[in-house]
Amino acid sequence: MKLLIIRHGESEADLLDVHEGRADFLLTERGHRQAEAMAQFVKRNYKLSAIYCSTLKRAYQTATYLSEATGIPLIPDDKLMEFNNGLLAGLHRTEVREKYPIVENLPIHAAVYEQESVLEFRFRGDYILSQIISETAPNATVAVVTHGGMINQLYRSFLHLPVDSNIFFGTGDTGIHCWYLDERSRRILFSNYTAHTEGI
Repeated sequence: MKLLIIRHGESEADLLDVHEGRADFLLTERGHRQAEAMAQFVKRNYKLSAIYCSTLKRAYQTATYLSEATGIPLIPDDKLMEFNNGLLAGLHRTEVREKYPIVENLPIHAAVYEQESVLEFRFRGDYILSQIISETAPNATVAVVTHGGMINQLYRSFLHLPVDSNIFFGTGDTGIHCWYLDERSRRILFSNYTAHTEGI
């Protein structure tokens, strides 16, 4: 099977320089154009059997373009939401540095500032990836529209990396990551494809 893991388009939070996370910002005008371009690229190159998406507005809006282009209904799931950043959600980065300093050496099961823990975030990634794989036929292609933080959790789960891994995978606005798996192997076919956004 193939999995297309897709980040949402540019959101209003990107322009405001705030901590987004669970703050539920909409796409910008540019974000809408990016999402439309991504949807047309996927339509031209893949035949989807399902589209899973985060329920946060920026991802849901992005996924809606893909659904409308392909005729495939959305499967919204809260487990695909971005990291629950608690009290930091929606605050300007300067304010966060003053009010909520980074806590060093925090155990992976622990959390501060009403956030979820590293362990809880990874569990969500493990859970939803297992669910999607189990619900997908071996020869099918599925799209998953989500967020940068969750994409990293999905990568770590897909590649069996440790929970506290310090390996990070970059992804731009509507960046597409294509994975393949069968009974014998798991492969990254390409990562963070954004050519469809050139000139937008």
